[in-house]
Amino acid sequence: TMKKTVNSLLFSGGLALVMSLLASAGFAEDAATAAAAAVPAAPTLDTGATAWMLTSTALVLLMTIPGLALFYAGMVRKKNVLAVMMQNFVVVALVTVLWAIAGYSLAFTGTNPYIGGLDRFMLAGIEKATLSGTIPEMVFVMFQMTFAIITPALMTGAFADRMKFSAMLAFMTLWLFAVYVPVAHWVWALNPDATALGFLGAAGVLDFAGGTVVHINAGIAGLVAAIVLGPRKGYRIDNMAPHNLTLSVIGASLLWVGWFGFNAGSALAADGRAGFAMGVTQIAAAAATLSWMFAEWIIRKKPSVLGAVSGAVAGLVAITPASGFVGVGGALVIGLVAGVACFWGATGLKHMFKYDDSLDCFGVHGVGGIIGALLTGVFALEAVGGTKGLLEGNAGQVVSQAMGVGVTVVYCAVVTYILLKIIDVVIGLRVTPEEETEGLDITQHGETVH
Repeated sequence: TMKKTVNSLLFSGGLALVMSLLASAGFAEDAATAAAAAVPAAPTLDTGATAWMLTSTALVLLMTIPGLALFYAGMVRKKNVLAVMMQNFVVVALVTVLWAIAGYSLAFTGTNPYIGGLDRFMLAGIEKATLSGTIPEMVFVMFQMTFAIITPALMTGAFADRMKFSAMLAFMTLWLFAVYVPVAHWVWALNPDATALGFLGAAGVLDFAGGTVVHINAGIAGLVAAIVLGPRKGYRIDNMAPHNLTLSVIGASLLWVGWFGFNAGSALAADGRAGFAMGVTQIAAAAATLSWMFAEWIIRKKPSVLGAVSGAVAGLVAITPASGFVGVGGALVIGLVAGVACFWGATGLKHMFKYDDSLDCFGVHGVGGIIGALLTGVFALEAVGGTKGLLEGNAGQVVSQAMGVGVTVVYCAVVTYILLKIIDVVIGLRVTPEEETEGLDITQHGETVH
């Protein structure tokens, strides 16, 4: 009996020891797992996301050349076709160089909420293995470069037919660094932990793909430029009808296709949010095409080709800030409202204040961008973009959006005006009346379209 008792105690003790050791090992494993989880995993290359971002970058570049160049070329008079195409083409080259030298660094690096640093001056420190999130940083540099390219290119439509080519180059150079770069930093710059660094982003302003940074910026700058330069010679007297709407339809079609890179690419990933952004972009563009067309049909008795393609662009503009935040219903309403509002902006508003926005840069991009930014605050869905809008009980989001719009409008208008006045004093902004009559193709570039 004594022997059985001893054996039983030894067995129980051994079993308890083994269980204790196993439990300790388990706790140690849990502790090690918890410790590992506390340290964020280093980002790794996502080849699927990289492939999509390479594609998106090419699509956004396609929006400027040939898309925007053809869209604008068809709307001017024949004597200015080459001039407006030249402006768009050379802006691509100019901004590319400026972005590589310092634009990217000032927009997306540093720790200051108002302007970036020079950590990436001349793109220093970027190698083929350097990542931005899960994609190569050079791909991110290129993607953002295409946004920086199209923004000043858009505003060339506001002062078409009358700005000197030399003045345009000087203005675009100064404007990129004085306006585009700071606003991009305010809205899109991030801290290393992917939280908002720029003061507008930190204040909760939502802009998925460029409602404030691209479209409001371009629209307001274009409006100021049109006012400072004054109207074209013969404006509202001479026939200034588009010379070739076929070109404009082709250009608008390329813009529509390229816009999927613009909006869906802004997800910076090949995921469900990118797919949803693509879907709502298509829906808003289609809705705006129809609403502009029917508004024009009712008021002017005929639906025009120019109206239809302008409506599509208006819808694409308005959905841009909202594309990663709203659902199908929101996209539909945004498109319908943008079509009607931008039709009014390109006709009634322009005639009311008598400014000559040649190709309706402000009427479409300024008005559409403001509408899209504000309605983002109304229709934002937590299930789509992680932020509630007015319809989900967050009225403060509309206030944030209005603040973002207000800051962008005021800053862009004031700085643009100052830059234009300086350039006008130094080298002059406008061609002579005789040069304007003859046309910018021959007087600025020595060439004509036959």
